[in-house]
Parts: sequence; structure tokens; C-alpha cells
Amino acid sequence: MLYSVRFAFMNYYATTFLRTLAVRRKVQTLSMSSAVHENVKNYYGSRLETSDDIQTNAACSMSSRTLPKSACEALKQVHPDVCKRYSILAVVDQAETATSKANWWGRGQVIGLDMTDEMIVASQKYVQYHQEKFGYSKPNTVFNNFLDVVVSNCVICLCPDKRTVISEAYKVLKEGGELYYSDMYASKAVPDSFKEDPVLWGEGMAGALYWRDLITLMKDIGFSTPHLVAGSHIVVHNPELQRKTGDVKYASGTYRIFKLPQNSIKTKALVTYKGTVPDCAECFEFDASHYFKTNVPVEVGAEMAAILQNTRFSMDFNISMLETTGPNQSSTPQYCYLSPFLLADKLGSSVKQCSKTGH
Repeated sequence: MLYSVRFAFMNYYATTFLRTLAVRRKVQTLSMSSAVHENVKNYYGSRLETSDDIQTNAACSMSSRTLPKSACEALKQVHPDVCKRYSILAVVDQAETATSKANWWGRGQVIGLDMTDEMIVASQKYVQYHQEKFGYSKPNTVFNNFLDVVVSNCVICLCPDKRTVISEAYKVLKEGGELYYSDMYASKAVPDSFKEDPVLWGEGMAGALYWRDLITLMKDIGFSTPHLVAGSHIVVHNPELQRKTGDVKYASGTYRIFKLPQNSIKTKALVTYKGTVPDCAECFEFDASHYFKTNVPVEVGAEMAAILQNTRFSMDFNISMLETTGPNQSSTPQYCYLSPFLLADKLGSSVKQCSKTGH
């Protein structure tokens, strides 16, 4: 009897201790998230006036793909003050709710999201300017919620709770929707000590994901395997930051990631591009590993076939399945695991190093 009472007491004590520990960890996590959030807001809202103030060349990394003529022409119409703050142009092929044919005819809608009030205010300031520039009778830009395509340009590295952010992106995307995801990645898991440094957080270096963890995280949430579009090495041109980061290397990478239907059939297929994606009449460069010439049949793996069949690109390809498999069978081609570091090496990318010493 005494043994049973002791055991029950020990079990109660242990359970209470674990619960208390869990609560403390949750409070610590929330506290860190809040602190990081405030630091990033201050860093980007007040400290950084333009993209030239960033201590690395992360914002300068561009895709190896040439910008479509329509994108270049559109960029010329953007107010100079906006170009100073937003240094990367994401080109998303014919999305109904991003840059698309529909937008040019006034039927599309652009939705902007940012955690900092300053960035939202800066964007809202020029709504009427761009409305008149592009000839809309009323604004087609709002700064909230939902869509076919979510574009993330180098901001998730500033978020301490990446799973929640990416899970929310998954929720707001409809089936067949795309997360067009550019960010800074680390060559290995960054030490916890980095996360105590406000400058490393502000530069995205403390919160950069190890690139392999990105793939695991996306698959866990329910997304397709990330497809690497572009990658380039990041040069840290501040000696103090070089000392702090030691042997951790950084790269910029852009991935296309899709929310496929749960019951989509995944099997190899023979696909033929029709030449119908805007500005891609002769060929369509989907990512770093898939280059489709018009009217030339190409065999693709199971997941790529599912992407082409279940997304906005379905009308741009003739697709013939090559075999029948179960609805849950999946293939993960090796090329999808190319890291931005390996792609940068493969392309022989050499990024110009900025001369300024920084803060």
C-alpha cells in the first residue's frame, strides 16, 4: 500500500514537473518569437532604408533565367521608392492572382503580406500611383489573405516559427496552388548562439534554415517536394559578421512548391509543352532541372507529372500517363534534392561583393 502511494505521488510529481517544463518552454518560445519579431520590425522598418543597407549580397541574388519582356516592362512602371525597398522581382508564370494575363486585363488581384507596418504603409502609399500607371479603373491590390500563388521573397528566414508560417501558406492555397519560395539557406543547422544576436537575426543569418530541413519541413506539412529554380552563393562582406558565423556558409535559393490534391495519382508520364505560357513560346524553363521545348515530348517523373496535371499548367501540356500506380505512390527524384549551394557551384556563379563595410 505504501509503495502504491509513493508511486502515485512520484507519478503526480513527475507529470506536474513535465507540464511545468512544457509551459516554461512555450513561454520562452513565445518570448523569443516576440523579441525576434520586434527586432526584425525595427531592423527593416527603421534601420534599413534601402536594400543597399543589408550587410550581405542576399538581396542581390538573381535567378539564372532572363526576365520575361513583360516583367521588365512592368518593372519600369513601378515607383522608384518601391524599387528601393523591394529588391527582388518574383516572376510567377500565368498565375490568376499574381502576375498574369488576367492582371493585364484588370481581372486579377494582387495581395500583399508583411509583418512590418512600415512596409505595408510604403506599399499602400503608392496604390493610386500604380493604379493609374497600369490603367485600372479601381485598385486591384489589397494587403491581406488567400490565393492561387503565395510568393515569399526572403522573409521566412526572419521568422522564428517557420512551421506555423508555412502551414498558414499551405492553408490559404487551394489545391494545385503554388508556394514560390525564395529565401536564405545555411550549409548546416545554425547554432542557437546565433539567435541571440539581433544583427544576425536582422540579416536573416540566425534564422536561415539548413537547406535539407526545408525539404523535410515542406513534406511534413503536405507540400510537394521543393523544385529548385535558382541558387547563388551569399557573400558576407562585413568582417564582424564573418567572424560571428564562422564556418556556416549561406546561399540564396528559389523553390517552386505545390499543394497537390491528396488523392492525386502519381505516375510517370510523357508530356509535351504547347508553347502557351506567356513569354515562353519556344521553351518553358520550369526549374533548374526541367526545360521543356515546344512540341517536344519529354518523359517526367511521377511527382512532376502530378504537378503538371493538377496545377495551372495543366492546359499548357499534353500529358500521357506511362503506367498505372496507386493514389498514394510517390516518387522523389534525386534532382529535387539539389541544394542551392550545389546549383550555385554547378552554374559557376560568382556574385559581385559589395565594397561597403557596413554597420
